[in-house]
Amino acid sequence: MRISPLISPVAVTAYQCVSAGGDDVDALYASLLANRPCLKPLNLFDIPFDTVVGEVTSALPDIRRDLQTYNSRNARLALKALEQGGFRAEVERAVALYGATRVGLILGTSTSGIYDSENAYARLQQDGVMPDNFYFTKVQTAQATAEFLQLELGLQGPCYAISTACSSSAKALAAAQRLIVTECCDAVLVAGVDSLCRLTLRGFNSLQLISADACRPMDAGRQGINIGEGAALLLLEKPSTDNTDRPRLLAVGESSDAHHMSAPHPDGLGAASAMAQALRWAGRDVSEVDYINLHATASTLNDLAEARAVASVFANPPSCSGVKGLLGHTLGAAGAVEVVVSLLALERGFLPGTCGLQVPDPECRFPLVTAPELNVNARLILSNAFGFGGNNASVLLEAA
Repeated sequence: MRISPLISPVAVTAYQCVSAGGDDVDALYASLLANRPCLKPLNLFDIPFDTVVGEVTSALPDIRRDLQTYNSRNARLALKALEQGGFRAEVERAVALYGATRVGLILGTSTSGIYDSENAYARLQQDGVMPDNFYFTKVQTAQATAEFLQLELGLQGPCYAISTACSSSAKALAAAQRLIVTECCDAVLVAGVDSLCRLTLRGFNSLQLISADACRPMDAGRQGINIGEGAALLLLEKPSTDNTDRPRLLAVGESSDAHHMSAPHPDGLGAASAMAQALRWAGRDVSEVDYINLHATASTLNDLAEARAVASVFANPPSCSGVKGLLGHTLGAAGAVEVVVSLLALERGFLPGTCGLQVPDPECRFPLVTAPELNVNARLILSNAFGFGGNNASVLLEAA
């Protein structure tokens, strides 16, 4: 018997994504169907170890003159996503419909403008002075790209950033839903944006988590992760007769198990709690979930913990897969990027494969999708995003 939901759903009226999989959702869909790694040697800067990354190599747009103080790779990735497939027009429609003060903006990020700060400090080391055009608060701080997007679009509603490592933009979706349900906003633009930088690559390598080759999520022989970058934008709106044909964000389950600074709880207790909470908030049963988009980073401990978490929540787990072997781990953007992947699965009738998977880990006691499955009518999808420190989020989506 279905229980009453504890939170009202919101409509996802538009979404876009720029990643190593392509410059828009159509290119991403084609990459998902091809199921071949979009991971290549790093071009943006040099690092002293071997790996491949999910780098956006196409040209990024320029920041307009009056917003140049916000110029960063992160902001330009966000701007590129904004200009794809009519997404800007959808935001402008929402502003015209509700008013600028009723449209909020929440960003999820972990790196923000660290890449540009690294370049600025390299200049300081070389020349003894910081570049004249570097503004720390408008480039590196977590809210910088959020402020840029707000000014670019003329939004006047609540605007802030969430930075909880790899769950950042999934938690931004949760916060956006609450703003709409509590009638603080009628629409919220959620952005998940992260850009490659030396700090994260060297940091993950120091933790012995970086794979030299393309990663193999949920594989018995997995060797570690590959870092990626990307920008995913989603427009959430209060339900109305005008958006009944759009998919719904039902609920986001969140937890913080705080087991360890970087390692997950070995039994995935926090991850299990987030998945169970999403279902409870939405008033849905585990038997209704058709597909789980796994966090599946391809690190030894993370994949094992998630496998145990899924097994603990689902007596008969649905089909599962993870896409980081295709796109890399986009860190703070991963939650939003992979919700976009899940929305494509809902709307285009397919399940993505687990790119890089060769021999499934015996601990993965659920049906792993290895190659894309077509003509699949999934109605309810759970998308996982788990971060350092036990910052966990699971996003529950429903087809229109």
